[in-house]
Amino acid sequence: MAELATIARPYAEALFKAAGQTTPRELADQLDALGQVAGLHELRQFADNPKVAPGAVYDVITGSLKVVTLSPQVQNLLRTVLDNGRLSALPEIAAQYRALVNAQTGVSDATVYSAFPIDGSQLADVVGSLQKRFDRKLNATVVVEPALIGGIRVVVGDEVLDTSVKARLEQMKVALTA
Repeated sequence: MAELATIARPYAEALFKAAGQTTPRELADQLDALGQVAGLHELRQFADNPKVAPGAVYDVITGSLKVVTLSPQVQNLLRTVLDNGRLSALPEIAAQYRALVNAQTGVSDATVYSAFPIDGSQLADVVGSLQKRFDRKLNATVVVEPALIGGIRVVVGDEVLDTSVKARLEQMKVALTA
């Protein structure tokens, strides 16, 4: 969705500049939480109602995030996004902001798909190996995907490393049917 990315970019860049001395990862986590809430269909329906004021939508969103305390910069961003009717762009704003923070810190986000849960020590070993393989620091999150049967599939930006049993079975299938 190029249009949504075009809309989100100025918001993400403005927050990045306004963050200043604030911990950028902390703001990224707050934006991710906002992005998840903004992605809810029911909230978008409520916000799209012309009878609902942006202040009411702001109150609903902040009320649902009682666990996360929003910084003043993120609160201002949320108000601006709501005033401009850009609630649907909030998940993309969060993604672009995280990309800016990653570029500044030299860290990349990695999603590790595994057939089984990975505990802390195993994850540390896997991340260490992946950092050597991808030649950069990684911020890894694990997603359990039983369909892989075994092994892992790692996605870092637009790079994919698939060592899963499912991928190997697919390779064998292609080789046998060729």
